[in-house]
Amino acid sequence: MNPLRGILLKLMSVTIFVAMASCIKAVADHIPPGEAVFFRSLFAIPVILVWLAWQHDLKQGLKTNNPMGHVWRGLVGTASMAMGFTALGLLPLPEVTAIGYAAPVLTVIFAAMFLGEQVRVFRLSAVVLGLVGVVVILMPRLTVISVESADKLETIGAFLTLISAVFMALAQVFIRKLVNTESTAAIVFYFSITATLLSLVSLPFGWVVPELPELGLLIMAGILGGIGQILLTMSYRFAETSVIAPFEYISILLAVIVGYTIFDEVLTANTLAGVALVILAGLIIIYRERKLGLERARQREAMTPQG
Repeated sequence: MNPLRGILLKLMSVTIFVAMASCIKAVADHIPPGEAVFFRSLFAIPVILVWLAWQHDLKQGLKTNNPMGHVWRGLVGTASMAMGFTALGLLPLPEVTAIGYAAPVLTVIFAAMFLGEQVRVFRLSAVVLGLVGVVVILMPRLTVISVESADKLETIGAFLTLISAVFMALAQVFIRKLVNTESTAAIVFYFSITATLLSLVSLPFGWVVPELPELGLLIMAGILGGIGQILLTMSYRFAETSVIAPFEYISILLAVIVGYTIFDEVLTANTLAGVALVILAGLIIIYRERKLGLERARQREAMTPQG
C-alpha cells in the first residue's frame, strides 16, 4: 500500500473527469446527449484495451462470468450518463457537480434495499443530512410553475441531474455485486461496450454531424473518460477506499474554477450551502465505513483458526 500515490492518482482522476465534463458541456448546445454518450464511450475503449495490454492482462481482464450483470450495470450507467450530459447543457457545471454528490448518499439506501446491508442510526442520520443538502441546492429550482422558460429549463436540468445521481447509485449497487465474480477491468470494459451500443438507440432522435472543433472535444471526452477510469481504478490499488474517497470532493473546487473562467458561471449561495451539507454527510459515511472496516479486521484477527 502507498496511500500518497493512491491519493495522487485519485486527484488526477478527479481532475480528468472534470475536464471530460467540460468537453461535453462545451458541445452540449449542438450535440445531442445520446451522441455525446456514444463518443464518450467509444473512444474510451481503445484506451482501456491499451491499458490491459500494457498490464499483460488483456485476455484475463476481459473474461466474464456474469454477462447479464454487465448488461444491467450498463443500462443504469448509460441512463445516468445520458441524463448527466443533458443536464450539462442546461445547468452550470458547479451545480451539476454538486447535485451529483447525492449518488454516494443514495448508494447507502439502495445497498440496504437490494444488498441487505445494515444501515444503523449513525449512517441513516448522515443520509438524511445529505438529502437535506440536495434539497437546499434544488430549492431555487422548485418554483418551476411561476418562472420564465429559461428557468424552467434549468429546473429540468436540476431534476435530470438528480435522476442521474439515482441511476449512478444503482450502478454502484450492481458494481458491488459484480466485483464478487468479475475483474475491475472487465467491469470497466463491458460498461464502455454496453454504453456505446445503447447510445445508438438515440440515433433516430436526431444526431448531427459535428463540426471539426466539436469532433475534437467529443473524442477528447472519450479519451479522458478512459484515462480517468484507469487512474481511478489504479488509485484503489495503493490506498483504502476510506482514505481516497474524500478527495472526490475536490471536483467542486475544480468545477467552480472551470465554470467561472470558461463558462462564466458563478456558484450560488444555496448551492454552496447545500454542497457543504452533502460533503459533510459523505465524510460521515466514509468515516463510519472506515471504522466498521477496522472493527471487522480486528474481529478477524481475534478469531481462532477454527473460527
